[in-house]
Amino acid sequence: MDTKAFSSRSPGRLEPTIFTELSWEEELPRSRKCQGFGFVPDPLPPKIDPGELLVDLYPKIIGAERSLSLLEGTARRLPNPHLLVGVFSRREAILSSAIENTFASAEQLALFDFDPSAVAVDDRDPVREVSNYVRALEHGLNSELPICLRLIREMHEKLLQGVSQSGSQPGEFRESQNAIGPEGCSFEQARFVPPPPSFVLDGLTQLEAFMNAEDTKLPRLVRFGLIHYQFEAIHPFQDGNGRLGRLLVTLMLCRQGQLTKPLVYVSGYFEQHRKAYYDLLYRVSTEEVWGDWLSFFLEAVNAQAQDAVNRADRLLNLQMNLRNRVRQKRSSALLPRLIDELFRSPAITLARAQKTLECTPQTASNLIQRLVKHNVLVEATGRKRSRVFVCPQILELIKR
Repeated sequence: MDTKAFSSRSPGRLEPTIFTELSWEEELPRSRKCQGFGFVPDPLPPKIDPGELLVDLYPKIIGAERSLSLLEGTARRLPNPHLLVGVFSRREAILSSAIENTFASAEQLALFDFDPSAVAVDDRDPVREVSNYVRALEHGLNSELPICLRLIREMHEKLLQGVSQSGSQPGEFRESQNAIGPEGCSFEQARFVPPPPSFVLDGLTQLEAFMNAEDTKLPRLVRFGLIHYQFEAIHPFQDGNGRLGRLLVTLMLCRQGQLTKPLVYVSGYFEQHRKAYYDLLYRVSTEEVWGDWLSFFLEAVNAQAQDAVNRADRLLNLQMNLRNRVRQKRSSALLPRLIDELFRSPAITLARAQKTLECTPQTASNLIQRLVKHNVLVEATGRKRSRVFVCPQILELIKR
């Protein structure tokens, strides 16, 4: 890490640290210790005048708040907003993981949720990571705990459950030094080095207090942007920090913001502007450029709230189209329920249909075949047994 990049305005300090990395000699791994510095961010809020910070951000704060209000109003008018949650959360899991170069398709994710063996062996680990993202989000939303360190650890454990990457320590704050940089780079080549392990818990405790503080002069969306930066700067886990940090934004919007359903996810915007995302976080640490970062964060919230409104309209139109496609005289009243279930998860099995509709296996089979006949479902495994059917139109909306 280039310590000279950190100016006198930097909102933190550099502390000596030791990083242990592996080197390969004669095809044998050898560990070596590297000495350097880690960046310890100052506690929030920033030591700058709130009025000075907010004056240029005010129009973007108003714009983002307005878009969130429009989305919340749209969600409240929907007959069943839960139908959107499954599609939106899967899209977020795919995009947030892609930022960390972990890739899975919407179809792979849908298949994995029912039968991991339906996904190619080489693809299962990344697909499992993306699937875990959905589980971690659901855990955070359903937990009775406030947004606290215990909940963050529980969500991290869900995020990395069953992931084969060594040293990830699911649910445990790191006890060794990590670094951020291009894949395979050495410690010296790292762009950013987070705090030494001995500073992690203090930094998180201070962040937890700020997250739950009631008396503050800062607008909530500005607070969320500050919190996201601080979490990324502390980088408290060995792996999964970026995904968990972005997941926390959605959790805060639902728990402490104005959304009743998790329909806004910033990862779509961050993925589209990945370089700016990383550069602006880095410039806060080196130059205390809070205004540029917060402006970018507010633009992300605004853009994704607007995208959610548009995507909700397309999903509802698709739902109506699929229902109309199978509507016939004497058609089963169970068919619309089965279509609705596809919006919760765009894949279905005979057993899942039978359980959801509380019907016989034969009835479930007949209904699935009816949807296949009308091109609502296609069989995705090519198998004679343990077949999984997916809805291509919903998968396309997730990818779009």
